Amino acid sequence: DGFDAIVFFTDGDLDMDDSQKADLLSFVRDDGKGFLGIHSATITFTSWPEYGRMLGGYFDEHPWGEFQAPLVVEAPEFPGLGHFPLRFSALDEIYQIKAFSRDNLRVLLRLDAGKVDLTREGVHRKDGDFAVAWAKTYGKGRVLYNGLGHTAEVWERPDFQKMWKEMVLWTLGIRAGDVTPRPKPAE
Repeated sequence: DGFDAIVFFTDGDLDMDDSQKADLLSFVRDDGKGFLGIHSATITFTSWPEYGRMLGGYFDEHPWGEFQAPLVVEAPEFPGLGHFPLRFSALDEIYQIKAFSRDNLRVLLRLDAGKVDLTREGVHRKDGDFAVAWAKTYGKGRVLYNGLGHTAEVWERPDFQKMWKEMVLWTLGIRAGDVTPRPKPAE
């Protein structure tokens, strides 16, 4: 009760028993608190389906490794994204996400699929929809996932620091942001 949000920059199966897992879900869903998943949070609890539903998806390889990732801002009005150009690049490791659907979340940032090799080994998505950051509700709570964060660059750049700060403020309920799901825009 003394906290307004939890941040996971984790991977694997954390040392939490069933009661603690239920408390985590209740913290967000029932108490209306926030959850921020950073980069490897999609590799956390991969055998716990409800965690994946809360977060919005799971890691499904990173076929490009670290590279100058071409990114597209889909929600420039969302906290932390308005100061970026609609298209820019960042040196990072971009995850491909499975069990992800735009039906229940708002994609904020995506990989520009037209500028990457989709024939590369390990590319599983056939729709070219590679979400990098999204926001959603989970019950009464707020959930935000940002897949950036593997490289030091995205932590050291002032524009990225501003992004992280504003996204934390949204997760805490201090900033407003529209999480209405939308289909993938036409290229």
